[in-house]
Amino acid sequence: MKTDIIINRDALYALRELPSESVNCCVTSPPYYGLRDYGLDAQIGREDTPEHYIGRLVEVFRELRRVLKDDGTFWLNIADTYCGTGNKGSYTDPKNPKGRNGQAVSIARTAAGCKQKDLIGIPWLLAFALRSDGWYLRSDIIWLKENPMPESCRDRPSRCYEHIFLLTKSKKYYYDAAAIAEPIAPGTAARYRQGRGAGHKYAEEVPGQGKVQGINKTRSGGYYDDALMPTTRNKRDVWLINTVPYKGGHFAAYPPKLAETCILAGCPKGGIVIDPFFGSGTTGLAAKNLDRHYIGIELNTEYCALAGARIGGGNT
Repeated sequence: MKTDIIINRDALYALRELPSESVNCCVTSPPYYGLRDYGLDAQIGREDTPEHYIGRLVEVFRELRRVLKDDGTFWLNIADTYCGTGNKGSYTDPKNPKGRNGQAVSIARTAAGCKQKDLIGIPWLLAFALRSDGWYLRSDIIWLKENPMPESCRDRPSRCYEHIFLLTKSKKYYYDAAAIAEPIAPGTAARYRQGRGAGHKYAEEVPGQGKVQGINKTRSGGYYDDALMPTTRNKRDVWLINTVPYKGGHFAAYPPKLAETCILAGCPKGGIVIDPFFGSGTTGLAAKNLDRHYIGIELNTEYCALAGARIGGGNT
């Protein structure tokens, strides 16, 4: 199977042509519901209802599950949508004037059970649908941004985060916690060292060490000294990663650090990362920089050319 390649085709049909259990990891961000119109007949994100949108994504990701190795991981970035409020014909996206222009009426206005201005709940509707379809839903990671897109709302807080769901094909899967571990805070290190003196209330006698603090026992039953002192902790499920400028003609690119974090944790060196909604190629760029291979699938011909020029990938 060819890798380091960009396939210009509909995601579902391209995935159907790939061998079963052939990729290690998927990092992707499908088009969000009702946000942008890319002007393509087969595009995802312009369905009449959220249910139809989610159904199409479940079908794509069901085929992805077949392609994924048994110990593979699936990192899904998705954001929510508000139930539309009517006429949007005069609104233009400041980052992409072609993207939202022409929505005479918002397509998100008919969400079942939602009133105008209701938050639809797209991320969790999709996560639950994928879980029901056979995926293991392992984590809901919050991607927190200190520099989010400005919003003009005055009757609710401005949004500054998106979801990244970690899903897997099996109960046991590849996950390199050490590769994305965070440094412990100086205060944490101080607490480990605190009260080692003989006079501390938790001090207890240890052969060869004198009195040490009993609450500082390691998992193996020993005691922390400078050689054993941990320097990292397990990565938390809130990731502060700011957006970064991108001058290309794609207006929904996520930052490389986001893709890099997922790949480091979810794909071994030399493995294959796939992105069925490749866009500007951020996932492929991150994979290449981390000594992994990539397969990008993208419906938009212009974006395929953009991604290929950005990372030097082949096209088909």
